[in-house]
Amino acid sequence: MLKNIAAAAQVNSKTDSSKLGMPGLFPGRVIGVEDKRSLISGKYNAEAIGPMMQRGMKELTGADWAASWRLFFQKGDRVGIKVNPVGAPRVISDVTVLHQILDGLALAGVAAKDIVIYDRYRRQFLNAGFNRWVRDGNRISHAVEDYEEVQLDIEGYDRDHYVELPLTRPGYDKDERARKSFASKFITQQVDKVINLCVLKEHQSAGVTLALKNMSHGFVNNVARSHASITMNSCNSFIPAIVQMPVIRNKVVLHVLDGVKGVYNGGPSARPQFIWENNTIYFATDPVAVDHVGWRKIDEKRVAVGMKKLMEDGPDKFSTFVHRQPEHVEIAGALGLGVFDWNKIDYRQIQL
Repeated sequence: MLKNIAAAAQVNSKTDSSKLGMPGLFPGRVIGVEDKRSLISGKYNAEAIGPMMQRGMKELTGADWAASWRLFFQKGDRVGIKVNPVGAPRVISDVTVLHQILDGLALAGVAAKDIVIYDRYRRQFLNAGFNRWVRDGNRISHAVEDYEEVQLDIEGYDRDHYVELPLTRPGYDKDERARKSFASKFITQQVDKVINLCVLKEHQSAGVTLALKNMSHGFVNNVARSHASITMNSCNSFIPAIVQMPVIRNKVVLHVLDGVKGVYNGGPSARPQFIWENNTIYFATDPVAVDHVGWRKIDEKRVAVGMKKLMEDGPDKFSTFVHRQPEHVEIAGALGLGVFDWNKIDYRQIQL
């Protein structure tokens, strides 16, 4: 039934289809590169991150560092990088990983002025410090100033690209905008391709917040309706319904899951007691496959510390929703956004 709800979403969005669109050039393939030296005293070690990034892209594509980036990008492309500031300052997309991506884009011939680093909320973007990490010529972008409880303002969003679902926040069902989520102008107008730089975290309503949720709740407005209360939770259908939107599906071509640090409970914030050093970066063109790998890694950590797996656990004072919904990953697979079946996922774990 949940698959049907997502499949029944009314989508108003058109963009050119592409062989790079999800699940991309390498359906089902996920590369995890681990290096215990990636963190020193809790800080990212650039000397380790560089080789991890180079090995990951090589194993994903079968090409060397420069050629791997040229499979996806070329001179003249306007490339967006979707970062994740939620969990600041402890667990966010990291500058060392971001700079490796910028190096790769340069090798592909992408001009600095054609690179746009984005998050939906300008205030969170600045508070996380991303504006200090951009290089000369790079641009930054956002959709709105800051988080707000009622998210119906469509300034910064594109009226021609939206998903309509029979779901509203209580009390807003009379507003014509309340059943729609509009795509940000960043993804519809400012860029041709996007790199999804996500992080490894549990999420108290969505179960996990990895590649899929970084897109679904980062590229459109009116997302609070997906988890309006601890019992009114529909992330399982909302997330895949948004990501299947053509302007998202066809433009996001590469997912880099920064799992050097992870959060296994109480997400999306990053409380110190639930952070662990996972020392791994994951690479994929398939968001479903990489999310299934990330989900398993979080469950492995939870079991290792004596907690139940996400699907088996109930609420606590940190993760308060009645039922976490990581099944959005499986539903996204059922909608053709990627490979969910573990027996069909080509997961390669590499240790440096």
